Parts: sequence; C-alpha cells; structure tokens
Amino acid sequence: MNFEILKAQHSDGIAVIKIDRPQSLNALNSRFFDEMDEMLDQLASDKTIRAVIITGEGKAFVAGADIAEMVNKGPAEGQAFSEKGQKVFRKIEKSRFPVIAAINGFALGGGLELAMSCDFRIASNKARFGQPEVNLGLIPGYAGTQRLPRLTGLGNALYLLLTAEMIDAATALQMGLVQKVTEPETLMEESLKIAGIIVSKGPKAIEKAKKVTRKGLLSDFGEGCKLEAEAFGTLFGPDSEGEEGMKAFLEKRKPNW
Repeated sequence: MNFEILKAQHSDGIAVIKIDRPQSLNALNSRFFDEMDEMLDQLASDKTIRAVIITGEGKAFVAGADIAEMVNKGPAEGQAFSEKGQKVFRKIEKSRFPVIAAINGFALGGGLELAMSCDFRIASNKARFGQPEVNLGLIPGYAGTQRLPRLTGLGNALYLLLTAEMIDAATALQMGLVQKVTEPETLMEESLKIAGIIVSKGPKAIEKAKKVTRKGLLSDFGEGCKLEAEAFGTLFGPDSEGEEGMKAFLEKRKPNW
C-alpha cells in the first residue's frame, strides 16, 4: 500500500507512526483506517519492533472523524463506518507490542478514541481532550463509550460524554486519562525514553503482561488469575526468558534477551 496519511520510521526496536494530514487537523477518514490496518500488519510481521508510538503532525493529535465524509451516510453506512474504526482500534489493543499515544495537541472525538485504544498516553501540556459528538447529534463510534469509563470511571466518562466539555492535560491526568504530561518540546523525547525503557525488558514478558492485563480486564477475577498463572508458567524452564533474567540478576549482569 502507498501510505498517504501515515508516516513511519523505526530504530532500536521502536516504531514512530505520525498521522500527517494537518490541513484537516488529522481527521480520521476511511483512508486512515485502511492505512493504519496495513501499517499494524507490517509492524506485527517485523520481529525487531518491540514498541510503537503514535503521534500527530501540526497542532492536533487527531481532532475527530472526518465530518465531510460522514455527513451523507445512512444508518447502515454509519454503522459500517463505526465498525471499521472499532476493528482497527481493537487491533491496536491486541497487538503484541505496547503502543504509546504521544498526544501533541487536540485529541477530540475519534482522536481521543484512538488515544484510548493505545496502552497508555503521554501528553503535551498544550493538549486538549474531549468527546464532542453530542454537539453534532451523534455519539462516539469507535468504542469511546466503552473505553472511557474503564479509564476514568463512570461519572467522569458520562460527564465528558454528555457535556462535550473539552478538558486540558492537567485535568486528563487527574482523571487517569493520561499517564504523564510534558512540555511540548519534550513530548517525543519523553515518549521515546519510556519506549526505550520498555524495549530493554524481557520481550516475551512485555508481550504477555500486556495480553494478560487486557484480557483479564474483560474477565472475572478468577479467570484473570488463571490467565496470569498460565502466562507466568510459560516464562520458566531451560533456556527461557525468565531463566535468563533470573540468572542475570543473581550474577549481577545485564540479561541477554
């Protein structure tokens, strides 16, 4: 595929995906979803990639979905557009590598939904967040109604969904919507630093920690504990990642992953 919207580069196990459609504030359209779907497949097949950062070009991370594409859709077409976005964002959640949203500016509507599908979020103190869909007589379509309460709690989620209020990065941090706030000029530096910390750890352990935590969140506590114990066990044994990590600790050396 010829990528027109997404620009990617990678080094040292970290891929950076930039959404480059600044003339429309990086608004999400069908082309974006097709490109992101293909991009994720390409990164998944590259075993050297161990962490991914998604960010935006210009003054927006993503300012929402492309209203010009949506305005003439009927009910069936609207549902299909929702399901297309949900499928791609679910692929981000289920990817083997951690995905970090580096939120450089506006993360509104579908942009916030994209950020929430990532594993965690680092934000510039200039970033702004919101789910303004009710202003248009709509609701979020890319699982925002499902992810937002899981991240912020029910009251905070419904407040944002029903008032369409835009909040700043400090408020988003307080709500648990983002995990760290930086100065604009250090956003990518900090995001790359955190990604670098992640890729220095046991790769199988990182992959399993993400998988078990996400699956456990959608299971009852007992089933989640069972998933954890099974994954824990797979990291033991001769020539295993766990054996190398524990031996390195006892021998006071860096592990050879």
